[in-house]
Amino acid sequence: MSDANPIETSSRDLGDLVCAAQAGSTMAMQALLTELTPYVGRLCGPIALDEGPDAAQNALIIVLRDLRQLREPAALRGWVRTIAVREAVRVARRGRRDVPAELPDVPAPGDPQLAADVRAVLDRLSPAHRAVLVLRDLEGLDEAAAAELLAIPAGTVKSRLHRARRSFRQEWER
Repeated sequence: MSDANPIETSSRDLGDLVCAAQAGSTMAMQALLTELTPYVGRLCGPIALDEGPDAAQNALIIVLRDLRQLREPAALRGWVRTIAVREAVRVARRGRRDVPAELPDVPAPGDPQLAADVRAVLDRLSPAHRAVLVLRDLEGLDEAAAAELLAIPAGTVKSRLHRARRSFRQEWER
């Protein structure tokens, strides 16, 4: 493995890290954590919102605990994505309601708090809708892949995505 920045870790180096961590190397486990923490945080943050750091920490604990079960080191990122999204939804549901709130008090576009608009709108969507938005619009997964990852039918992904985008758009354009 090279001394390059962990962000630039090649897939071959990442596979080597996984194998070493599965064999019990604490240095490899630490390097994997360094590599995966930003990725898991980017997934959990928009879904679990204020509880995002907790969801990310829980997801990373699950990843390290279950790493020996990963049979194909090349599948690490997809496997981690599945764990992170499921954990973010679980934490968001535990910490908040699953029913979307009314969205009447979101600042109008052009307001000085425009940077907070996205966060304010996301905060009012259910965890299930946030998860679908993140997987489709940020991660770029298709409906089938998002459905598999969330363990729901593809039709449910489509309807949730439609409702989430509609709610988001309506409030964004106010």
